[in-house]
Amino acid sequence: MSSEPGEYYTPERWQNWIDRIDEEDVDPDDNDSAQLLWNMQDDTAIAVAKVVMDYDDDVLDEETALGELEDMREVVLAEPAFEDEEKLMLVDSVQTSLVCVFYAAEEYIVGGVVDEGDLLEYVDAAVDAESEEDLDAALSYCVQAGTLVIDGAEFDPAVAEDLPPGLTVQWVNGLDSLQNAMRDPEVVEEDE
Repeated sequence: MSSEPGEYYTPERWQNWIDRIDEEDVDPDDNDSAQLLWNMQDDTAIAVAKVVMDYDDDVLDEETALGELEDMREVVLAEPAFEDEEKLMLVDSVQTSLVCVFYAAEEYIVGGVVDEGDLLEYVDAAVDAESEEDLDAALSYCVQAGTLVIDGAEFDPAVAEDLPPGLTVQWVNGLDSLQNAMRDPEVVEEDE
């Protein structure tokens, strides 16, 4: 049972997004730029969702699925070679959102779905933990919420609008991409 290397996500695919951001005038307040960043994030979340679905369908065993996620994570979370500080920050925010997506997928594969509680309780717990500067706990709560998303729980992405600025809101944005990917794992066209 083996998948082709790069079947789910290739370094070239991520690099294409990086190149686009490098070439374009990216302004986070501009709708087209915001959409480009969302598409970049969604594209990775879709690849993660496909690994999870293939694991659920016994196409991949645990070790292979985790290996695929790890390879993808190394590509996606590497710092891009930009000169432009603002572009670095924008890509960093996408990467931060995706950290939660990767960990949620890994947690789901290794440990399954969290047993109790609902998704928004975990998000609230993450906000509380972040306010106490316990970022490990905050991420852990968001990851547990992510296992629920993979299992089919849904949340209104508008909840992110009420969260205080910080890492939790970025992780919840990642879970929104994951939620969309689990529902409709179709590849985002890069030229949309």
